[in-house]
Amino acid sequence: MLKYLLEKEFKQIMRNKFLPRMVIILPFVALALFPLVANFDVKNINLAVVDNNHSQYSERLIQKVISSGHFILTNVSHNYSDALKSVEQNKSDVILEIPAQFEKDLVNNLTASVLISANTVNGMKGGLSSAYLVGIITDFSSEIREEWIQSGTKLKVPACEIIPQYRFNPHLEYKYNMIPAIMMMMLAMITGFLPALNIVGEKEKGTIEQMNVTPVNKFTLILSKLIPYWVIGFIVLTICFFVAWLFYGMISKGGYLQIYLFAAVFVLAFSGLGLVISNYATTIQQGMFMMFFFVITFIFLSGLYTPISSMPEWTQTMSFFSPLRYMIEALRSIYLKGSSFMDLWHQFMALVGFAIFFNFWAINSYRKKA
Repeated sequence: MLKYLLEKEFKQIMRNKFLPRMVIILPFVALALFPLVANFDVKNINLAVVDNNHSQYSERLIQKVISSGHFILTNVSHNYSDALKSVEQNKSDVILEIPAQFEKDLVNNLTASVLISANTVNGMKGGLSSAYLVGIITDFSSEIREEWIQSGTKLKVPACEIIPQYRFNPHLEYKYNMIPAIMMMMLAMITGFLPALNIVGEKEKGTIEQMNVTPVNKFTLILSKLIPYWVIGFIVLTICFFVAWLFYGMISKGGYLQIYLFAAVFVLAFSGLGLVISNYATTIQQGMFMMFFFVITFIFLSGLYTPISSMPEWTQTMSFFSPLRYMIEALRSIYLKGSSFMDLWHQFMALVGFAIFFNFWAINSYRKKA
């Protein structure tokens, strides 16, 4: 009986001209574009400079700031008031004021002060732009000290040198952190929304009544609804792997078998949730809005965009109820760090629990009327 039900489901999917195209095109386009857009790296910061020193050192500092790649020099003012006006007119984001005694203090007193004023209407942009400038100025100060040492100047400097090494993402590219998470978002949306519209779509067409008068039990019926979307989930994930390699050169450090294992359980869990919603919804619109609510909630609680540790404590507690959290943690660890299954068995067992819970609920909530 299951064989014929699966044949029916796959035929329904293939007869839909839009659905197969969406399964292929949506993850391909989304993964090619979203990592470039969903990027929290702050670049192209408009910089206003007030150089009261006009020395060789102040000019070197300005050139170092511009060459960092984070800043665009949009305003050079003679005084701080003019620079502040450019900020008020949204032509500049941050002001760097170099005092008149900058070179003298730097050479004679070994220290020099500059003023950094950032527009913090956008708190993240203002904070990061200030942090970038502080880092660049600190690096500039180190360069000057090294020059003085080489020229024989007696200057006490630290005896040790700190050389940072960044593990798993050595170039600090934010998109590499986002790509595994976007893969799971695509997987959740496709394998969640499609099952959510399945049974409710048959309710609207009236074809579900024909199934209700057959001797097919609820377990077999729900299983026949799950398996096609389980297969679709593997197709979507494979497309995502191909796009990540093609456009970004990303290859999983921990292989792909582990990812497929985790994805198999995750798809069963999310498809089960979709079928639960489909059982309770009476129209396609209801099913879409209900699934949209859960998907958006799970995405924001998953740590996809912001770290879970940065959330309030009560929100961190709620994130334990998001299947996406465990799948994103697992995929990032396998993809970027090469973590083993034993490192992630807590996440795997959590996904197994979600899969059992949602599918058990889907079977029991389906009302079969003979």
